[in-house]
Parts: sequence; C-alpha cells; structure tokens
Amino acid sequence: MIGTLRRGLAAIAAASMLALALALALALACLPAGAASRIKDLANIEGVRQNQLIGYGLVVGLNKTGDFLNNIPFTKQSLQAMLERLGVNIRGLTVNTGNVAAVMVTANLPAFATQGTAIDVTVSALGDAKSLQGGTLLVTPLLGADGNVYAVAQGSIAIAGFQFEGDAAKIVRGVPTVGRISNGGIIEREIEFALNRLPNVRLALRNPDLTTATRVAAAINDFIGAPTAEPLDPATVQIVVPPPYKGNVVQLLTEVEQLQIEPDLGAKIVIDERSGVIVMGRDVRVSTVAVAQGNLTVTISESPQVSQPAPFSRGRTRVVPRTRIGVQEEGRKLALVREGVSLQQLVDGLNALGIGPRDMIAILQAIKAAGAIQADIEMM
Repeated sequence: MIGTLRRGLAAIAAASMLALALALALALACLPAGAASRIKDLANIEGVRQNQLIGYGLVVGLNKTGDFLNNIPFTKQSLQAMLERLGVNIRGLTVNTGNVAAVMVTANLPAFATQGTAIDVTVSALGDAKSLQGGTLLVTPLLGADGNVYAVAQGSIAIAGFQFEGDAAKIVRGVPTVGRISNGGIIEREIEFALNRLPNVRLALRNPDLTTATRVAAAINDFIGAPTAEPLDPATVQIVVPPPYKGNVVQLLTEVEQLQIEPDLGAKIVIDERSGVIVMGRDVRVSTVAVAQGNLTVTISESPQVSQPAPFSRGRTRVVPRTRIGVQEEGRKLALVREGVSLQQLVDGLNALGIGPRDMIAILQAIKAAGAIQADIEMM
C-alpha cells in the first residue's frame, strides 16, 4: 500500500515538473528575439522640449585681443550706447581700444524650467576679435523665437583654446573665439505647460516606423488593460488618459516610459563619402549578383643621367632626363553573392575581394543601381 502511494506521488510530481517546464518553454518562446528597448528611449513626449535662446552682447576685459573699433562699426556703436546708458557720452570722440568684443550668446531653455534657475550659455565672437580669453560678458538679454526675454546672461568666459603670437610666428590651439559660461544665465520667464491636465498625450517616435508604433500602442494597452493608445501615423502614438490617471498624467508617463518593446526599422545603408564610413543595418539583404573590382597602378620613375663632353672639347655638361613609366592592372576575380545573404555574409564577401571603404562605397551604389540590394542608401 505504501509503495503504491509513493509511486502515485512520484507520478504526480513528474507531471507537475513537466507542466512547469512546458509553461516555461512557452513563456520563453513568446519573448522577442531581438533586443528590447524602453519606450523612454524610443519616443519623446509632445510638448516636453527645450527652446533655443539667442542674444547680442559685449565682452570686456580682453588683453588687446578684442575687435578693432575702426573695422567693426557695430562694436563701436554698441559700446557707445552702453556707456550712454551708464551716463558717459563719448560720441564724436576717438575711441581706440582692443579690450572689447561684440559676441552672440546662445543657450537652451530646458523644459519646465522655473524662474531663477541657472543655465549654461555659449559665447561666440562676432567681429574680428582674436581671443575671448580672460573676458567678462556684460548683462545680455536672451530672446526666444517670439521675441520675448526668457533669460539674462553675464559672467566670466572659459575657453578651451588659446592663441599666442610674435613678430614672425603665431600659434593657435583650439578655438579661442568661442567660450562658455557655466550657470551664466538666469531664467526670468517661464513657459506655461500644464502637463498634468492634458486629456490626451502624444508620443513622437524618434525613428518613425509603422511596426514600432503599433508595438508601442499594444504594450501600453496591455499594461493599462484598456484600448487607450492608438498609433496615428508611423511617428505618433496617442494616449487617451484613462480615468485612474485623470489629473496625474506624470504618473501615467512614468509607468509607460518603462515598458519595453522591440523596435523595428527598415533596411538602410548610411554612407559618409567624405570620411569613408559605411554603416549597414542588420536587415540588409542582397539578391544574387556578381561583383568584380580591379585597380590600375601607374608607376613613374625618374632617373636623370649626366652627359659629359670629351676631354679638351668645347662641349658642355648636360643633364639628360630619363623617365620610366609602367602600367599594371590588378584584376580581381568575379565574386558571386548569393540571394538573401545576411549583413555578415555581405561584409565578409566584400572584404574577401580585398577592397577598401572607398571602393566598397562604389560597389554598394552599383549593386543598388542594379536593383539587387533590398535597402535604402542614405548619403551623408
């Protein structure tokens, strides 16, 4: 009786382990084969963005490396206007100082930045100043695209380059006419944006794709448990704020942006012809095609000879040129690329021909022109 009971318990345990193994295998089979990414890394929230600011100002305290006032009229006019606001009138007088430079000041206004928050600013010379080293930016209003002042910048400039020169030599390292002021700008005006009171939120995909947008919407709907997300186009996914998150959109976005999906992109080859850089996506496929590549080598060597006259003759010593030209064509074998090869096989096949990046760019363009490559080629 006891033996029968033990055999029954063992059978039940074995069946349970088999069921657990099957469930685990099914769960692993449902996982995406590719690498998953967070929605936070794939999309931006519409309305949550930076704004660019720009301003015009003066830098003082330069060591004779500023603008030449006789050559740069706007620097002279700005200096006169600034001094007049301070109660100093120099109109009609000759001003010859090299310690002032006109500059453009740029900065980015962060999203939801509040009054009094400090931001970094970049200062760039506008005239013929040689260096901004040691200079101080005077109070400069920073304007937005609507013409309103959103920040004010001032402070000492830090540059990463330098310039030294003498009477017959000069050395320049980096760009001494561009500097940066850490926390040099103070926000004076806020941009109102009530994120928590929005009835719906739109996600903008950084790399638009229909499949990716559909997967994002499906992941959000599965998490919330209701059809609240909808892909409007390849670049936009709209989320209707569900009742539990009314007035608390920040909490909704915090949870949504942590969801993981597998992004999908079209096959693309990006080529930078200037530097010879080639980047190919994993989904690039090639139809059956034959590729051959050959180089033409031309060698020119000069070996001049000296011709001397006979002794006691009236001739002159002359140099007779001797030029040797050789032409050698290095022919490569015709390589066959099978249909549907992967990216790794394509790269291995092209490398087997012994070609460099420049020739590989020409080959890829020729394969595309023949209609044998299933990918978009983007030239940078």
